[in-house]
Amino acid sequence: MPFDLDDEVREFLIECNESLVHLDQEIVQLEQTPDNATLLASVFRTFHTIKGTCGFFGFSVLGGLTHVAENILDQMRSGSRTLTAEVSALLLETVDAIKAIMASIETQGTESDNDYSNLRARLAAVLESSSAAAPSRAVLPAEPPTAPSPAPQSSIPSPSDPPPSTEELQTPKSSGFIESTIRVDVGLLDKLMNLVGELVLARNQLLQGATGHDSSLIRTIQRLNAITSELQEGVLKTRMQPIGVVWNKLPRIVRDLATECGKKIRIEMEGAETELDKTIIEAIKDPLTHIVRNSCDHGIEAPQDRLSSGKISEGTVTLRAYHEGGHVNIEISDDGRGLNPERLKARAVEKGLITEAQAATLSTREAIHLVFAPGFSTANTITTISGRGVGMDVVKTNIQKIGGIVDITNNPQGAGSVVKITIPLTLAIIPGLVIRAVTKDDEHRFVIPQANLLELVRIDRSEARNGMAPAIEYVNGAPVYRRRGQLLPLTYLNRVLGLQPEIFPSSSVINIVVLQAEGRPFGLVVDGISDTQEIVVKPLGKRLKNLSSYLGATIMGDGHVALILDIPGLATLAGMAAQSRELRKDDLRTGNGEPRQSFLLFRAGRFERVAVPLHLVSRLEQIDSSSVRYAAGKPVLHYRGEILPLLELGSFFEQSSTTVLVSPGTNLQVIVLGNNERRLGVVVDQILDVVEESVSYKRPAQHTGLSSSIILGNTITDLLDAETLLAPIPHNDSPLLERTA
Repeated sequence: MPFDLDDEVREFLIECNESLVHLDQEIVQLEQTPDNATLLASVFRTFHTIKGTCGFFGFSVLGGLTHVAENILDQMRSGSRTLTAEVSALLLETVDAIKAIMASIETQGTESDNDYSNLRARLAAVLESSSAAAPSRAVLPAEPPTAPSPAPQSSIPSPSDPPPSTEELQTPKSSGFIESTIRVDVGLLDKLMNLVGELVLARNQLLQGATGHDSSLIRTIQRLNAITSELQEGVLKTRMQPIGVVWNKLPRIVRDLATECGKKIRIEMEGAETELDKTIIEAIKDPLTHIVRNSCDHGIEAPQDRLSSGKISEGTVTLRAYHEGGHVNIEISDDGRGLNPERLKARAVEKGLITEAQAATLSTREAIHLVFAPGFSTANTITTISGRGVGMDVVKTNIQKIGGIVDITNNPQGAGSVVKITIPLTLAIIPGLVIRAVTKDDEHRFVIPQANLLELVRIDRSEARNGMAPAIEYVNGAPVYRRRGQLLPLTYLNRVLGLQPEIFPSSSVINIVVLQAEGRPFGLVVDGISDTQEIVVKPLGKRLKNLSSYLGATIMGDGHVALILDIPGLATLAGMAAQSRELRKDDLRTGNGEPRQSFLLFRAGRFERVAVPLHLVSRLEQIDSSSVRYAAGKPVLHYRGEILPLLELGSFFEQSSTTVLVSPGTNLQVIVLGNNERRLGVVVDQILDVVEESVSYKRPAQHTGLSSSIILGNTITDLLDAETLLAPIPHNDSPLLERTA
């Protein structure tokens, strides 16, 4: 079993192993061609690199061996020593010792009990010997060297010497991670990613055309679908890097800024192991650096100001990264003075970015977001750090280019501010919702990134006209939809993109896609909704890059091209921010003043209305029962590279001991629940809705699997005890899905 090593030690061992692969061969070649200065320099550099890193990790034995060997090689480089067969054999023995020590570090975490004192003594004797010096030049002589003096002869083993002692018969076997790790050129990974993308496109085309064919072909296509998904996930993992790669340079930046500004600042990091695609890593380097610089310059106060306000003199900038719902959240917070909304509004008016009338209507959140306006700065003078009004607007633009969202708020405790960045794991292949826009002459398809999607709303046109269902209303001439007691601003896809719609819509329903842009929800009215699928993102051409409504394009299963919508750009084009400000004045909220919460509603067995907090829901899936497998006798699902246990809720609620039969070809509705410790797939009968309501009444539920009964939206609802279900200890007596006989 490999020892649980730090990432830095693992990287050190891998790099040393790569160098040692060629070191044996180079020493042998150097013995044959001792006048090869380039080869000698390469051997010296390898020993020097290993020695230098050993001191950082405290590997004293390894450092001592490489240090003496490096000094012997340095004598050769300066021309004061010639390479003999005996010295070459001693260097090769040292290489074997290095490999043994590395294997011990890998398997045991230490350099082992062997201190290689005998080998180090012989190396030291050679170093201190008075061997006849070669001509003083960097190139070694080709003629045979003079005979060594008696002293070194007694310290270097010869063919007649006895075999080495047992302490040097140098060697625990490696556990394998060193030999199994190789470095791959980034260009090759990019090529593999492109090929996988093309394979995903071909897979989508096969899936779309598979209907109506014989069952054997369909099974083959389903197998291809599973293999493609696993291959895609594997290639994506090869491109992943920890965000610590970007964070490593920030402590130096914070130190230099603190010195320049006369402040005391320390930086704390949490979640440096969180992984992102290499392209995302490269894209967020500059935005992260700028945000940290802003925190040090504008956020953290001078020591005397902090002391006068009751704080300690040293300020703190904290970086935190974590996965959530298929995305990565990065939070940069400080314990400084925070953001003053009134000062920000006054500064924006002073710079001519907004009028005084506009400033009066801004909410606290909108005032804080003025820092993202182009040309905005609160600095009174231009310095090497800030004051030019170029920065946070560029940060926002760059984050949005990679499909991310950036938000800034004051700390709830009243000390400092928090910048939160939400970004996708990768840019190459993303999940998206395919929508349609029908015109007089054609039908157009577009893709909405799932990261911006909140929910889907479907309204029957006839019922809306008869007052039987919520209809689209108008406030100051702008269309709105009353969504759970709040007014949701609407925009029509055809209108905002400048498409000529049908005169008489053929659909009998109104489809609203509820989206989120910069923290604000809005509804996009579309002509049709197709399906969700994983899409391969293709960049737009140079002439189209300035179109703010599109992120890129993709090729659909039928070979046609669909454009990927840039939701923040679309919202800006449709003027959703202005509509949101107006609606706040007319927003008719219902409820009893309690805070609203988001729930997913579903039906399971005889329990007609069960809710689970939405923050515990990772995904909603519909799976074929044939994909259910069994591990340790329990039903599981091979899901996104892990084994997902399944729980059939209807039988679990009843504590039924009867076998739950799953017929072949049955589609299962699965809610994937997850927290930091565990994920669980719960099988339900029907997913009903997503609601945002306040809980007006709660009483404990004396029933297995339920935590309480509540009144949610004026309707009695059972609340799932999701936290207990997600506890690390499995429910061994739970009636789970069983296979048919």
